[in-house]
This record gives sequence, C-alpha cells and structure tokens, in this order.
Amino acid sequence: MTAASRYLWLLVLLGLFIHCSEKPTETIVVPEEKWPFRPPSTQPLDAFVMSAAIGRGFNLGNALEAAVEGEGGMVIQDHYFKIIADAGFTSIRLPVTWSAHSMTVPPFYIEAAFFERVDHVIQEALKNGLIVILNDHHFDELNADPQAYKGWLIALWEQIARHYKDYPDELYFEILNEPHGEFNTHPEWWNSLAAEALAVIRNLNPYRMTVIGPINWNSINSLPTLELPKEDQSLIATFHFYDPFQFTHQGAEWAGEEAQSWLGTKWSGTLDQRNAVTAQLDKAVKWAEEQGRPLYLGEFGAYSKADDNSRYVWTDFVARSAEKRHISWTYWEFGAGFGAYDREARAWRPLILRALMPGG
Repeated sequence: MTAASRYLWLLVLLGLFIHCSEKPTETIVVPEEKWPFRPPSTQPLDAFVMSAAIGRGFNLGNALEAAVEGEGGMVIQDHYFKIIADAGFTSIRLPVTWSAHSMTVPPFYIEAAFFERVDHVIQEALKNGLIVILNDHHFDELNADPQAYKGWLIALWEQIARHYKDYPDELYFEILNEPHGEFNTHPEWWNSLAAEALAVIRNLNPYRMTVIGPINWNSINSLPTLELPKEDQSLIATFHFYDPFQFTHQGAEWAGEEAQSWLGTKWSGTLDQRNAVTAQLDKAVKWAEEQGRPLYLGEFGAYSKADDNSRYVWTDFVARSAEKRHISWTYWEFGAGFGAYDREARAWRPLILRALMPGG
C-alpha cells in the first residue's frame, strides 16, 4: 500500500469514528406496533357514555400527591391494578401534585423522571383495562392566590396535554382537585381559569374527556357557581361527598382538634340520615340535568376511625344511591386511611369491599 493509499484509508477510518461518536439528533421513535394502546379518537365522543364507563373505581390516594411518593403512606405497586380489575372495578382516579415536581418559576418545567413515573402508573392501569382520571392535586399556592399563580397551572397543563396527547381515550384529565381558598370568594376566577386551562388542553387533545368541579372543595352546594364552556361537549362535571363530615372525618388528624371529639359518631342508616344523603345527591342531579352534563362522584369515603359497621352502611348507601342516579364514582381511597384494601395483609377489607361491590 502506497503512502497516499494509507493516508486515504486513515481518512475513511477517521470519518467512521466521528460519525459513530456523534449523538443522534432525532428522538428514537418506538415502532407503532410496540405501543399497546389505541390512538385517541379523532371524532367527538359521547360524554354521557364516557362518564358511565368510569363505573365503580378507586382513588389511588396518598401516593403521587405527596412531595415524595411514600411520604403519604402509600407507594403504588404494579400488582394493585390487577387486584382492582379482578375485583370488578373499572377505573382509577390518580391524584398528582404536579406543582411539587416542577420549576416554581417560568417556564415551570415538570421533572422528566416524575413524568416517567406517572407514565408507568397510567400505562399499568390501562393494561389492566382501567380508565384513568389524571388530576392536578394539592396546588396550595394556587388556591391561596389564584391571580398570582394561575400561569403556573396553565404551564403545567400545556406540558401534560402535550405529553399525553397520543394516549387512548381511556385517559381522562381533571383540571384541578377541589378548588377552594380565594376561589370561594371569587368563583368567577375559577370559571375563567378552568376555561383557559381547557383551551390549552384542547389544542392537542380536542376530544379527550375532561373533568371539572366547583369551588368549595367540589361541594354539591357550589355546583350552581360552576360555569362550563357551552361549546365543549367533552366535559364531565364532578363533585365530592363526605356528609355528614363529623361521621366521615371523625378522628382524622388533618381535620383539626375537634375531629377527636367526633370519635364514636355512628351512621346506622335511619330514615333521616338516608334522606339527608339523597337530598344532596338529588340537588346535584337537578343541576346536571339543567346543564345537560354527565355527573361523576370523584371522592367519597369514611375514615377508618369510624366503626366498621357504620362505614359499611354509609358507604353502601352512598354508592347505591349514586348508581340509582346514573352517577359513576371513585371511592377515596384504595389502600391508606380510608382504604378498602389492607396492604399489609394483602387482602380486601371485606365490609368495605362488599359495600362498594355487592357480591365482591
């Protein structure tokens, strides 16, 4: 080999080395057949059908709404989804405190590792045939000062909407859990912000089911203050129900010192007690019918400090009363202080399971 040939050969080898050392400039795309889920609909969906599909489900509470998963006493395990599905439940609501995992200043980027964790949870639920309602939970700064922090919520939903735009219709969004604080004084602020967040979602998720509830912690009594964009038919209205509060939150550590004085409160299902529940539910149904919107009970439950029989009677009555009114529900919650599942014993709590799933 001549000196010139050797020089040319070295140039070829050098070119190959440089080419192989360069980082790819494009994201590696997973072949479409590897993605196990259907693409989202390109046509409007019937919100009443989609709301009914929620059916009976659980909140996976005390996990991803903590600043660090596990600090709330719960870490989500993959096998929980099979346990839930095998028992006949059809959905989960996934409380997520996105603000605890994002920048606190513009552009409010969400941590990539946290997105990956939420992705995994959602995908495991979908693989088990469960609908997922993904929310924004515990946004304390926003509730305290909506005008100062509304841009943060919008930025979060811009990212969430983009990140999940190719997920199937079985993933629903919920803009904000239990708006309260200053929103209670200015319900128009909440209506305006919800509409703005919804517009951001619709840019990339035109027909994805989106859940919106009223101020005052999603109270039934505040439903009349809720104004949903009339032109958007991919919406589901939600409310939460914990009445009577002295029963459902007796002994709850976060409910203040007086909650300890409620210990021993029973709920036996007297006529007056049942009428109080159904009157509230009927109020919600009347509002929903006037608005032409489907209705979803996002949270209800009785804390474990109540006696087991009272918890069973109350839970069964609320669940059956909601179902009679064609209201889907997700119980608060799966495996912590209100939990239907005993994670240490790896078994359902029989009375609560039977209240939620008769014959279960």
